[in-house]
Amino acid sequence: MTKRTGSRIDFSRIRDVKVADLDEETAKLELAALAMEIATHRDLYYQKDAPAITDAAFDALDKRNAAIEKRFPKLMRKDSPSKKVGAAAATGFGKVKHAVPMLSLDNAFSEEDVREFDAGIRRFLRLGEDEKVEYTAEPKIDGLSFSARYEHGRLAVVATRGDGAEGEDITANARTIKEMPDMLMGDVPKHIEIRGEIYMTKADFAALNESQAEKGAKTFANPRNAAGGSLRQLDPKITASRPLKMFAYAWGAADTTPWETQWEYLQQLKHWGFPVSKESKLCKSIDDVIATYHKLGEMRAKLPFDIDGVVYKVNRLDWQKRLGFVSRAPRWGIAHKFPAERAETVLENIEIQVGRTGALTPVAHLQAVNVGGVSVTRSTLHNEDEIERKDVRIGDTVVIQRAGDVIPQVVEVVLSKRPTTARKFKFPDTCPVCGSHAVREEGEVAKRCTGGLFCKAQAVERLRHFTARDAFDIEGLGEERLQLFFDEKLIKDPADIFVLKTHRAALENFEGWGQKSIDNLLAAIERRRTIPLEKFIYALGIPQVGQATARLLAKNYESLAAWRKAMVAASKDRDGEAFSQLTSIESIGPSTADDIAGFFGETHNLEILDRLDKELDIQDFVRADTSNSPIADKTIVFTGTLEKMGRSEAKAQAQALGAKVAGSVSKKTDYLVAGPGAGSKLKEAEALGVKVLTEDEYLKLIDS
Repeated sequence: MTKRTGSRIDFSRIRDVKVADLDEETAKLELAALAMEIATHRDLYYQKDAPAITDAAFDALDKRNAAIEKRFPKLMRKDSPSKKVGAAAATGFGKVKHAVPMLSLDNAFSEEDVREFDAGIRRFLRLGEDEKVEYTAEPKIDGLSFSARYEHGRLAVVATRGDGAEGEDITANARTIKEMPDMLMGDVPKHIEIRGEIYMTKADFAALNESQAEKGAKTFANPRNAAGGSLRQLDPKITASRPLKMFAYAWGAADTTPWETQWEYLQQLKHWGFPVSKESKLCKSIDDVIATYHKLGEMRAKLPFDIDGVVYKVNRLDWQKRLGFVSRAPRWGIAHKFPAERAETVLENIEIQVGRTGALTPVAHLQAVNVGGVSVTRSTLHNEDEIERKDVRIGDTVVIQRAGDVIPQVVEVVLSKRPTTARKFKFPDTCPVCGSHAVREEGEVAKRCTGGLFCKAQAVERLRHFTARDAFDIEGLGEERLQLFFDEKLIKDPADIFVLKTHRAALENFEGWGQKSIDNLLAAIERRRTIPLEKFIYALGIPQVGQATARLLAKNYESLAAWRKAMVAASKDRDGEAFSQLTSIESIGPSTADDIAGFFGETHNLEILDRLDKELDIQDFVRADTSNSPIADKTIVFTGTLEKMGRSEAKAQAQALGAKVAGSVSKKTDYLVAGPGAGSKLKEAEALGVKVLTEDEYLKLIDS
């Protein structure tokens, strides 16, 4: 079944093999490859203005990874990268911290995905087959997410989603939207955040573009971009002149929530004067949910606004609370996407881009083609295996698809239109940027430049990651300026950014740089000298350490000094206590731990950390107030079968109560919660003298 080249598995062939036909050895290797590929493309997608990764490619990889994990649960990797949310903050707007994070939803692309979502809800809540689960089905509006805070019924602040934790203050502009209530009538909580989507209708979009073209002004690619561009105007008068509309559908922080279901909340929104999509429906079963999806799909073209799918939410709020969240998304909701739109065009050339981690990614240059209202000229080809598997050649006519109606991918070659001049692409063995050898390690799908920090592409990309919105978020320090400063030897590593002010004379000699530009940049850098530990850890760009993992590390070690001391110890002894403690953290496996320890094993990294620590105020991790929790700061391990709540629910609840959930027992474990079938972990706990609790004893403890 599995083709090998020497000792290397040919993943281009494996991807054609159904998950049901994989053997355990191959599945384990493919999971490792998928984890690396997803992490690599995620970085390329979120840190580049013109991403090389596509939604469709990411979704396909993510879906296959999930399918393999489902079939081989024991092989599930704890370092699997997760997607992020958000968009870059616009210059000129103040920042607003969301009292409750604005998270994204996981995606479903098939009826099978939706039924598995329903089955997962039932498993988590331990519901019987006959117990009904109601869902709301709401159109997924293709617009700009917002959160509007009302104080004593009066509109106070409106913010964009931003990175999910912090958004842009668009209050002045949002007040110009006629459908945004300035005052809520009736029985209103003293403080409440109303959330929804700001959008532009198809007809208004067409009229706006026609008007813009007549004036010789910028036209917009689609209604979503038009809505976003209109809302981010620095002059509210311009926003007021644009035909923006809104729908409300959720809430954030609220001092009271008297409604008991999502559907009841939607009705309450109407009473308060908010527009709610009339296409939303209360579904009594999962069959009803899927029927609603197909009906909305048929209606899609006739709707006055763009939608790219349907959002399903568990209706009962008490169940939503029990289900909770996984990293960036709620367990109780999912977005069911519509099929992507397709078009044919000619692939004119293939170039290689080098990412922050050194991965070489092929990018197709295409004859411009309109796909779903957007002009497409570039698309990722993912990796060498993908080019070989699809037999993509320069000069071919190819089918382009925009997954989720957003980012393009090459689906297939139209062989009947292949010209005689079409030529195969030879994937390079050297880095196109620095000339270093490009290698492909066993189990990986990507070739990587071995140049490291000597490679300009990697060095600048790492600096871009460090300054990006989810990290230090330094305004005015984008790719072009970082490249300039790197070329001029003003910035070689992240620590150099915070001593850039000592090179003011050099900055003044740059063409087009005035005193104001220099002052603004240096002031932006100064504003970022204080940073939370979790963002600092993420900014370092350690392989496999995304935002969720960075937060876990910050939560478990609490300060930079404590984290550094433990990681240095882990780097010196992979069999020692520090490394064991690192891998015991829930969701951090040996592969991720190796990358973290490897980072701290490099002397130059420690030197940069020393310099950064000297320049910055790196704030200790701030824990939620769990002063009344009997398990706050305790390390808990769950084992065996829990009969009154699922293992996932138990872990989520323990973390919410301030506990550290570990995957293995050590002498630092405070409690082992053991259900029927407990095995080696129970024996280890007894040998170490760890307190063992039954499920009933544990529930009694946390109820206290």
